[in-house]
Amino acid sequence: MADPRIKQLKIKTGVVRRVGKEKLSYRKEADQQKAKIEKMKEEGKDEHDIKKMGEVLQETLMMIPDCHRKLVAASGELSSMLEIEADLNTDGECEEFIAAKAQLKEAEEQMKVE
Repeated sequence: MADPRIKQLKIKTGVVRRVGKEKLSYRKEADQQKAKIEKMKEEGKDEHDIKKMGEVLQETLMMIPDCHRKLVAASGELSSMLEIEADLNTDGECEEFIAAKAQLKEAEEQMKVE
């Protein structure tokens, strides 16, 4: 039977990966919506439509700080687990441990993006 700590490590690594992707996805969506709003203004579209798109953009922008908080929390949990369970990686070849460290590095980059 696999060590339950390995299972928890996989779960926490997955959470960090998912929340990081979510944050980048919202950032990308916000950028696309900004471009769409600008295009609508240039084309002289209806003010009501532009206003509604602005509201959608604001909702998207509100999600980014929420995802950032989740990413910081999940990264902290994963980091502390890596420190506490360092004995799992005594030979330096535990795949889950290596994957978790790589995901933490990626998360640090994602946290820099606002």
